[in-house]
Amino acid sequence: MLTTAPTTTRTATTSWRRPVVRWLLTFAAFPLGSVAARAIAGPIDSATSALVGGLVNGVIIGAAQGWALRPVLDAWRRWAAATAIGLMIGLGVAASAVDFDSSMSALAAQGALCGLAVGAAQAVVLKGTFGRLALAWPFALAGLWALGWTITTAVGVEVDDHFTVFGSSGAVTVTALTAVLPVLAARRAAR
Repeated sequence: MLTTAPTTTRTATTSWRRPVVRWLLTFAAFPLGSVAARAIAGPIDSATSALVGGLVNGVIIGAAQGWALRPVLDAWRRWAAATAIGLMIGLGVAASAVDFDSSMSALAAQGALCGLAVGAAQAVVLKGTFGRLALAWPFALAGLWALGWTITTAVGVEVDDHFTVFGSSGAVTVTALTAVLPVLAARRAAR
């Protein structure tokens, strides 16, 4: 006689695997969005270029991440908008705060401020699913985005070119470390 336990286990496992695999693919949105932002706004060396570049790159990152979360969080449009607004405001404030400096410490500070702003905007979307736990997301992203810039600078990427976000090396790290989000969202959705 067959039991339903293996099917249940398989369904539970597959319910988080797909969003995680999709999430891991979103690392490419960071450098691709940065290239698009640079084509539209130029190097991030003024408040205006930071605002426009942050918006462009935020739309691309947010759309990719929203697509990845779609199976477990039905709010991809709000996620994309929140990410775009968060990165626009975050980069506008952060790049100005470090006076558009591209040293490792300045970029780590810029990353922390951008991550905090993006995370705060995304937490508004996550609040419906995670409740007060969503309040931890901005602080997690602040640390991870600082790490993303630190890694990108350490591997020798031309950070003096003033891109909107860290490069592929930082994006892979940040994306892998934030892959816990689709896992937790899948578990919440299964309840």
